[in-house]
Amino acid sequence: MSTPPACPQCTLENTYTDGGQFICPDCGYEWAAENAATEEQGEGTKVVRDANGQPLADGDSVILIKDLKVKGSSITLKKGSKAKGIRLVDGDHDVDCKIDGVSLMLKSEFLKKA
Repeated sequence: MSTPPACPQCTLENTYTDGGQFICPDCGYEWAAENAATEEQGEGTKVVRDANGQPLADGDSVILIKDLKVKGSSITLKKGSKAKGIRLVDGDHDVDCKIDGVSLMLKSEFLKKA
């Protein structure tokens, strides 16, 4: 019997199966077992997903789902602000974009695909 994969959201390994889904009791995230198999096969490429679980790609347009304060600045990005033509990058902040002419690096968990 193989062990369930680590949670893609919180990366903890305390997951279990329930029917055709994997469930993480730590963060409450649920995902389909067939999605886990396809993600494991393509481990060389990282899949960046928005807050709703939709995969993001270079050139997509995204919308902020909550107000965000920009570190080192007095700027506050408002909920509903749209960024066009995003770029996916490696690192802690996985989306590089411009909002209102300001270049920013954002985490995909605060974005939804437009």
